[in-house]
Amino acid sequence: MRLTHNQAVWLMATAALLWSIAGVVTRALESARSFEVTFWRSLFTALSLLLILPIWQGRRVWRKFGERTPALWISGVCWSLMFTAFMLALTLTSVANVLLTMALGPMFTALLARFFLGHRLAWFTWLSIVLAGAGMAWMFAAQAQSAGWWGTVVALGVPLGAAVNWNVVQQAHAKGQDVDLVPSVLIGATLSALYTLPFALPLQATMHDVGLLAMLGLVQLAIPCVLAVLSARVLMSPEMALLALLEVVFGILLAWIGAGETPGTNVLSGGALVLAALVINELLGWKLRR
Repeated sequence: MRLTHNQAVWLMATAALLWSIAGVVTRALESARSFEVTFWRSLFTALSLLLILPIWQGRRVWRKFGERTPALWISGVCWSLMFTAFMLALTLTSVANVLLTMALGPMFTALLARFFLGHRLAWFTWLSIVLAGAGMAWMFAAQAQSAGWWGTVVALGVPLGAAVNWNVVQQAHAKGQDVDLVPSVLIGATLSALYTLPFALPLQATMHDVGLLAMLGLVQLAIPCVLAVLSARVLMSPEMALLALLEVVFGILLAWIGAGETPGTNVLSGGALVLAALVINELLGWKLRR
């Protein structure tokens, strides 16, 4: 399927909207908490992809798991870290804190590429990293006297996992290895479900909770991941990064309207600085490459 540029933009925006529903849905749970929330969502994500992948890519998709491509499995481990850290963080702190912390992913990716792969960073990327760091420091300072800071620390696992993931995949592509990110998402979801299950016992989720978490596994994670992969075939990486930021905006608004979770002034101001730094970096980088 060949998408036009406009179609790819709309698909990516739709993916961001679907990703953003996790916070408001989590606030509607009755009994499921902490690791159990992570277990059910990861389990249903894996089950959803087990159905989607053969329909989308045919039987050949299963051969990819037997290929000697360490990057595929490293990517899967990174996805499992991201899935687990994200859901745990949502049970520990506000939706806004989690989403704004996740926005640091491109900055961490750039830093890892600089120090481990030797990539040179433009001056505006260094400036953006400093600004984003200042924004996070402001958010942490506001949470120092509350329990919310611990959830923000856990949420840092998401951008850190993403940074390792993208650098590993980029290195694999540079060596001529084809790493399909959708099968690696399946590996990540499976690993996340397996190692959170012991901590989730005894399971206490009601049928209402299981239904919501099943919906998250399919609608909030499996489907938008496929949409993002399709969009990435047409859009450039700066476009992908900027459109992905819509998840932060949508997620905070949905939690605000749907769950009455009003973000604090410090979170909004610090988060605005993080988002501004990322937008400046992506736009200037895009302009330089063009």
